[in-house]
Amino acid sequence: MNETVQSRRGASALGAKPRLPESRRDAAQGAGPAPAALLAAASGRTNDREATRRNIIAIATAEFADKGFSGARVDAIAARTNTSKRMIYYYFEDKEGLFVAVLEEAYRRIRAIEATLDLDHLDPESALRALVGFTFDYQNANQDFIRLVMVENIHKGVHLARSKVIQDLNVSVIEAIRNIYTRGLGAGVFREGIDEIDLHMSISALCFFNVANRATFSRIFKREMAGAQALARRREIVTDTILRFVSKARD
Repeated sequence: MNETVQSRRGASALGAKPRLPESRRDAAQGAGPAPAALLAAASGRTNDREATRRNIIAIATAEFADKGFSGARVDAIAARTNTSKRMIYYYFEDKEGLFVAVLEEAYRRIRAIEATLDLDHLDPESALRALVGFTFDYQNANQDFIRLVMVENIHKGVHLARSKVIQDLNVSVIEAIRNIYTRGLGAGVFREGIDEIDLHMSISALCFFNVANRATFSRIFKREMAGAQALARRREIVTDTILRFVSKARD
């Protein structure tokens, strides 16, 4: 035994390197997961982060639409998500940051679906009719979007003022309207002097009203506004109103 100890000491004294444990030796020599495995793990973490973020925004959308900005609670949102309140603050910094992200996603979604309408392949009148019809249908099917916009207007747009992308998100709809209108002018079917933002505002206002004012309007005037027949009739009126507004007078 003494000879063994002395032998080890001697080896050390002569500068021999101590033998590393196998796991540490492998690591020092570069052993471990292959690059592909590391990339897959990193990709998985990215996907997990994106999934977590989407989950938070989906739950927060319902909470803000139902209770408004002031009434919504981050604790209540966290309790319904797959994460914690701490992680919500990690992703969005604060309640205002979360609400801004919810608004951005709401606008991003409607614009992304709008972009699939393939309006360039339709004649100008049909293209405008399709855009108005889509807007009416989307807003009736996604009433949380209307409520979120109403909430932000109550707060005078202060949260959207924090957004760095909200204007860019909405460029596409103005470009689509400009393209339709320009083609309509060239075809001689639309009158001159219409601003594309004014036209967008008119479309939004007519479609928005049917959801935003439905509860009060239907009670005051005893008019059913949510049934399939009522919606189809209103959709036709809104579309016809916009087409008459832009159409060139027929001789």
